[in-house]
Amino acid sequence: MFWKKKENNQQLIQIDILPKRDTKIIALAGNPNTGKSTIFNRLTGLKQHTGNWPGKTVTRAEGTFEIQDEEYTLIDLPGTYSLLSTSEDEEIARDFILFGNPDATVIVCDASVLERNLNLAFQIMQITNRCILCVNLIDEAKRKGIEIDKETLERELGIPVVLTNARSGEGIEELKEIIYQISNRIIKPTPRKIQHKKEIQEKLNQLVPLIEKAFPGLYASEWIALRLLEGDTKIRKAIEQGNLLELINKGLSNGNGELK
Repeated sequence: MFWKKKENNQQLIQIDILPKRDTKIIALAGNPNTGKSTIFNRLTGLKQHTGNWPGKTVTRAEGTFEIQDEEYTLIDLPGTYSLLSTSEDEEIARDFILFGNPDATVIVCDASVLERNLNLAFQIMQITNRCILCVNLIDEAKRKGIEIDKETLERELGIPVVLTNARSGEGIEELKEIIYQISNRIIKPTPRKIQHKKEIQEKLNQLVPLIEKAFPGLYASEWIALRLLEGDTKIRKAIEQGNLLELINKGLSNGNGELK
């Protein structure tokens, strides 16, 4: 079971993101129509199953794969254009990345419209450092005369970039290797953070210490603070009613009650 709502249908309550964290958890995120499902199928093959997120009509796909004899569980999040929680799909994707504490998050983009897809990438990069940009459909981009400068992109974003053509399998082995390195903390990306206006940054500087004091161990405290300033009612109610503490205790543990 992944998520459920309390009676008022507003509170963020997490129960058993996975029954046990005896495998590495990898989130797969991206805009619709970026080839995300093909990436999922390439990684998991036949070791996958689908259903609905509890209490939702949104399809949830989950599968397993191995890298260097380690087992990984891949969660295919709903395709979304943002994490601002304006739709059910966005809410599910946001909550999982924010509270599910995945060991790595793969952000799939369409190489032919990369700039448009980077909006979601930047939002995810504000939440977690453990992310990879998977620039897919490079074959279609080449047909349109578009060439991706991988090194420049990595330097500007501060995260690993892998170029893939999931339909042919190109780049999949490299993607698996980067997943292995990030999930095992061999490499530690430093994503580029959004520079806020002075007045916004001042308010964040006031809010973040309060949130960290109230909820020790919350690794996305600045993002939570920003959502509060932007009027996210679900996040505000979760803080008011103490549910973020439950999310930390249950969702961010490694199965032994210890924060990762």
